[in-house]
Amino acid sequence: MSTLWQRRVASRRTTEALTLTLLFAIALSGCFLSFGVMPGRPPMWAGVALSALACAALARRRRYPFRVLAVTTLCVVAVSALGHLVTAMLMSPLMVAQYSVSLRAERRSGWYAALVATAALVASGLFHDELRDQWLIGLVNPAAWVPLSAAFGGYVRVRREYAAARTEHIAREREEEARHRVVQERMRIARELHDVVAHHLTLAHAQAGVAAHLARTDPEQAHGIMDRLSDTTAAALRELKSTVGLLRQDTDTDDGLAPAPGLARLPDLVAACAAADLKVTVSTEGEPRPLPPGLDLTAYRIVQESLTNVTKHAGPATAEVRLAHGARFLTLTVTNDTAGPRPAPPPAPGFGLLGMRERALAAGGTFHAGPRAGGGFEVACTLPLHGPLPGPLPGPLPGHDESTAR
Repeated sequence: MSTLWQRRVASRRTTEALTLTLLFAIALSGCFLSFGVMPGRPPMWAGVALSALACAALARRRRYPFRVLAVTTLCVVAVSALGHLVTAMLMSPLMVAQYSVSLRAERRSGWYAALVATAALVASGLFHDELRDQWLIGLVNPAAWVPLSAAFGGYVRVRREYAAARTEHIAREREEEARHRVVQERMRIARELHDVVAHHLTLAHAQAGVAAHLARTDPEQAHGIMDRLSDTTAAALRELKSTVGLLRQDTDTDDGLAPAPGLARLPDLVAACAAADLKVTVSTEGEPRPLPPGLDLTAYRIVQESLTNVTKHAGPATAEVRLAHGARFLTLTVTNDTAGPRPAPPPAPGFGLLGMRERALAAGGTFHAGPRAGGGFEVACTLPLHGPLPGPLPGPLPGHDESTAR
């Protein structure tokens, strides 16, 4: 046994010994009080011996609460039958035993035991001829202390159960919150990986297709596109390294990871799209201002995924990106005019629009995506510059199903 446990056991034993000694002193004072006020001089040493037996039995109250309650009840009833006045001091061992029963047993069992002990005390008080006229002292007084001890023990038991249940509830909430954070982090990394892989691979595929088409008719332009293809794959590797590095932050302290992209990289994005036979024009309204890193990344990823969808599904087309900088909001609009469908099988449902909508809503903004009335497709979102938007968020455009990505 370690020294710490030895100290704890010694401390518990010392506390228990002091408690039992104090209870015996209180019960002994009750015997002396009864010996002094009761006529007929009840036997003093018999009351002391019974009180000592009741206090000694209390040492087992935690392991055998009902047995200890029975022993202390019999001792107090015997002291009362000897002619002693049953006071709260004389009943102190019985009250402690009843408290222990109500604290550890079921509620119904504890109250049944308290009623039996109370009935026994009331019956013992009927043997006092001197107290028949003073029923308040002889009957009501002993009958009130036992239920009071039972009620106090039950209250403490309920409080302990409530504290244990609350602790368990808090632990479950913490586990649920931690699980929710893990899920949110996985979704965030999944969105980043989707945007990076889908964008760069789509551009690389489109650039390779254009280069193959121009290889015979315009070899010089085809070679230029192939040079840009290597830049596209290099950019993909850099962003993948930066994104996957988030999973290794606890062990990998490399500071060479590329910073998160933002709207400042729109010219590079437009140039990459141009190499994939997609003409993109960018217009800006209002006075541009520095954006928070998270909001800047969200805006860039939405524009990037929109242009990726145009490259993937619209074929040779033109796209327009409009950035409206306001005092409170940043509005992004990406529109395209479809020149003709790409001769390929229809794509399987993906997560492009879903990821863009999640990004916009996570930033507290709104998101709309759907076909235009005059042809083509439009993606529009509004991002607040200072906190989430007030009021409910509007839903998708009419007639548009966002369960599939474009």
